[in-house]
Amino acid sequence: MIINRTAPLRPLTSHLGGFAFLTAIGIALLASLPVAQAQAPRVCPEGALPDDIRLGPLKDLDGYFPFHPPKTASEWTKRAAYVRRQMLVALGLWPMPERTPLHAAIYGKLDEGDYTVEKVHFQSYPGFYVTGSLYRPKGTSGKVPGILCPHGHWEGGRFYDLGEANVRRQIVQGAERFEDGGRSPLQSRCVQLARMGCVVFFYDMIGYADSIQIPESLAHGFAKQRPEMDTLRNWGLFSPQAEAHLQSVMGLQTWDSIRALDFLMSLPDVDAHRLGVTGASGGGTQTYILCAVDPRPAVAFPAVMVSTAMQGGCTCENACYLRIGTGNVEFAALFAPKPLGMTAANDWTKEMPAKGFPQLKELYTLLGAPQNVMLKPLLQFGHNYNYVSRAAMYPWFNRHFHLGWTEPIVEEDYHRLTKSEATVWDAGHPKPAGGPEFERKLLRYMTEDAQRQLKPACKSIAAYRKIIGGAMDVMIGRSLKGAGDVRFKEVRTADKDFGVEKEGLLRNVTYHEELPLILLQPKTASESTVVWIDQQGKSGLFDGDSPRPEVKELLKGGALVIGVDLLYQGEFLANGKPLTQARRVNNPREAAEYTYCYNRPLFAQRVDDILTVIKYARGLGGTVDLAGLDGGGPWVAAAVAQARGAVQSAAIDTEGFRFGKILDIRDVNLLPGGAKYFDLPGMIALCAPTKVWLSGEGDTAPEIVTKMYAETGAEQNLTVAQPEATQTDEAAATWLLRQIVF
Repeated sequence: MIINRTAPLRPLTSHLGGFAFLTAIGIALLASLPVAQAQAPRVCPEGALPDDIRLGPLKDLDGYFPFHPPKTASEWTKRAAYVRRQMLVALGLWPMPERTPLHAAIYGKLDEGDYTVEKVHFQSYPGFYVTGSLYRPKGTSGKVPGILCPHGHWEGGRFYDLGEANVRRQIVQGAERFEDGGRSPLQSRCVQLARMGCVVFFYDMIGYADSIQIPESLAHGFAKQRPEMDTLRNWGLFSPQAEAHLQSVMGLQTWDSIRALDFLMSLPDVDAHRLGVTGASGGGTQTYILCAVDPRPAVAFPAVMVSTAMQGGCTCENACYLRIGTGNVEFAALFAPKPLGMTAANDWTKEMPAKGFPQLKELYTLLGAPQNVMLKPLLQFGHNYNYVSRAAMYPWFNRHFHLGWTEPIVEEDYHRLTKSEATVWDAGHPKPAGGPEFERKLLRYMTEDAQRQLKPACKSIAAYRKIIGGAMDVMIGRSLKGAGDVRFKEVRTADKDFGVEKEGLLRNVTYHEELPLILLQPKTASESTVVWIDQQGKSGLFDGDSPRPEVKELLKGGALVIGVDLLYQGEFLANGKPLTQARRVNNPREAAEYTYCYNRPLFAQRVDDILTVIKYARGLGGTVDLAGLDGGGPWVAAAVAQARGAVQSAAIDTEGFRFGKILDIRDVNLLPGGAKYFDLPGMIALCAPTKVWLSGEGDTAPEIVTKMYAETGAEQNLTVAQPEATQTDEAAATWLLRQIVF
């Protein structure tokens, strides 16, 4: 493959006649002279900040998350596909990991009269064990329904024991019926569903009961970053590297649930067409998440979790990108029109009868199945999955799985399994290795597996755009098509020796965002607009009070040049000092998920700002070219990729930047998932076939970039700058001048 490369720097000369240009020597001399600190004119009044909604408080898990039903079924089909992709990307499951052999073991059968209980372990990833109890009915023939029961955050999980004193209080309050069985409301539903003729798998959340390889204190109680795990290799959970690869406890638990379905379907007595899921609290979270991303469940009953209020307080219930622009009610809606039952209690779900359920009912009605959604408000009880709540769940599975039981269905007492009876580990089945080294090994395997699963995406540009481009859509949040309604409000105009300088505010009405912008218009204008992006914002256009030499040359060449303050640049900074750490929500726990589950990373927001400017520049007529220099290269690469061919050309200096080298979760350029999809070169590859001048990558472009340019038949559109002692910005300007169109 032949790649066009820049020749050694020569005097800046236009391909157009009639313009006097500085020579490279002249520019070098100018650059060596002392100049005033670059400072663009202010657009906003002194002391005022842009009117931008992003300067307000960050959203967190205690925000308000309404669901707005669509107007048509086709509208919902499109929306549901996007939200499901967003969930899969956020959970690290886009594309899905390899379904490796489960190596399931079923043993230690206990005969309880009308049902049996067996011990189970299998491997969701090689060497990573899922553990649980398998309840089977006795006296049935043929295939029967299979139901997953994730437990939630009750102490001890599968081993939970309410205690004698507490269960007696529950009985007096009408929350439970029996003293022995009532001590484990988690086991109770498994027993009753088995008695009703279902195979039930009651499995451990990570760190609970027999799931001991990643401790509960880490999976659910993580609070502070661990420097020893924040490394470029062999990193641990919650580290910048784990976030850059979208590796999270929530993603791990969701994969465990998917593999639990695989296990359930592998049993000869389970009907693969009658699979259900039910859990409460954190188990409710797992229920609606699994049922949203996996098409196999046929009936769902997430108890006391679906709401427009608090979305889940544990690290196992949050993942970067998961709830940006959506929430738990919409996740539950993704199950429509299949049967969805729920309960509400005197907790964060108490407003569901008025906020959330009516909208779900509206959607189910639109899809022709209003009878398939149900909410049982039991506001007299606190957070629970007690007998009264379970009594609302049993008829739901009875009717939709056609179990044939006469209603009402009343629980009977049973033999509650003790910890020693329920544990899966014994002399014949010893506990597997766990701890920090296992954690590192597991994440290393996940990283390698993700790269294997991404290989098919590199076989064609169509596949690449679907998988890597599909992930980018989620991570960045916008494409040019969704850039919004953009309007420019001119504040002042001044005549300059090069032409006209216009200052104003670029308003994105759709998203309530506002960017201070300067437009430099030459006396003799071409059909080209160059958007200049760097770390200084619009001040990057200037040396002192005048345009910098490279910008002057672009103006002399006929280009209209735009400079802009992206979010937290220039006029966004009240104290004028560059932002050194990204904002985070007011949560004492140092997990990036608590911020980026609900808010876009600053990197993505700045890319969105560039798309806003591109939208405006295209409205001016002519072509749009971008310069991403002096720290702006990675943002421009992402913006060009998301512009989908609307940019004519881009000069990008990456300066060797990689998301995978970031070692601070508050780094302003942290982009969760940024390293997973071939890092920054993966974004640049999405720019194909746009003309790109690439610097900062050595004397050859990264392999994935050259491959995708070849796939589009546009090898000639990729120019690689040769490392040399000359100024990168000058070389970029020289190349951009060649793209100017009159």
